[in-house]
Amino acid sequence: MTKVYNRKTKELEEVKHFGGNTLNKIYQVPILTRLVTSKPISKIYGLLNNTRLSKNRINKFIDNNNIDMTLYKNEEYKSFNDFFIRKLKKIDINKKGFISPCNGKLLVYKIDKDLKVKIKNITYKIDELIDEEFDYKNGYIFIYRLALDDYHRFHYIDDGKRLKRKKIKGRLHTVSSSSEKYKIYKENEREYSILETKNYNKIIYMEVGALLVGKIINYDKDTFKRGEEKGYFLPGGSTVIIIANNIKVDKDILEYSKKNIETIVHVGERVGE
Repeated sequence: MTKVYNRKTKELEEVKHFGGNTLNKIYQVPILTRLVTSKPISKIYGLLNNTRLSKNRINKFIDNNNIDMTLYKNEEYKSFNDFFIRKLKKIDINKKGFISPCNGKLLVYKIDKDLKVKIKNITYKIDELIDEEFDYKNGYIFIYRLALDDYHRFHYIDDGKRLKRKKIKGRLHTVSSSSEKYKIYKENEREYSILETKNYNKIIYMEVGALLVGKIINYDKDTFKRGEEKGYFLPGGSTVIIIANNIKVDKDILEYSKKNIETIVHVGERVGE
């Protein structure tokens, strides 16, 4: 179990990690870690979840994770994959603030003058995350962790245009605490875009694959609108990362991030300005 901050209740609450005890045991054995985090295992898992028989898992999954299905469009799902990328009935997009691109648990960290950032006690250089030379001194990195039971579609945070898009091959470590000894945002498979936005200049928008994520699906769009859907993850936990300059991050999110405590956020919700 992990403690996260709930902005609505202004209290800490506990959330469980999918397969926590099992994952901890796997990550104690290097050969098992390499096997489970490999692409072939995720591909097999993805294929199984795409069969009609996988529909039988849906109701149990909903019950085990206390998912409020009244929030989602009423559809007949053809497979577990189909259910996993379910659509929300309504998305409230804040019209002025710097907004969350997805539902998830958020940590925000300051990038120092040497273009380094310390994420959960592991130091990364920005060029370990992206193959670009960008001046993001004194910028922030926003890390949105999507749990298995979250809404798994992600959205644009502002109007703008895409300047570049790149995929980086890698492994598929879990984004839970079980993999805390690994540089997961350097080692994991990921895809990033350089976006020129209306209100926030250039930003980096990155999707990071995670354990048993079948695919990262990005729509091929050169221009976009605030709140418009950018893509989605197929089964597994996953992460969206945004790197931006000149953002004033909301105080509560910064305070809890300094304690390595994630804040629950929803797509379209203000997280700064």
